[in-house]
Amino acid sequence: MSALWIAHVTVTDSESYGKYAELAGPAIAKHGGSFIARGGRYVQLEGKERPRNVVAKFPSVEAAVACYNSADYQEALSHARDASERELLVVEVTE
Repeated sequence: MSALWIAHVTVTDSESYGKYAELAGPAIAKHGGSFIARGGRYVQLEGKERPRNVVAKFPSVEAAVACYNSADYQEALSHARDASERELLVVEVTE
């Protein structure tokens, strides 16, 4: 079953986060992921509001987790760690 990678982000350093975004996109694509929402309009109904919300679809939970743990994505993530506050989860799609 496919899976969704869902990130809720507050960017605190635009320059460093830009480097993350530049590297993360290709790493996600390399693992079969594709963006279905990336920073678009949203309505916060509950919980902590984060102004940037990203959803990527992967072929499976395992593919999404493999992407996260890959050297390419970890290199990208090194630029986001001190440049943002974020939550990230992967959820299986029940189709």
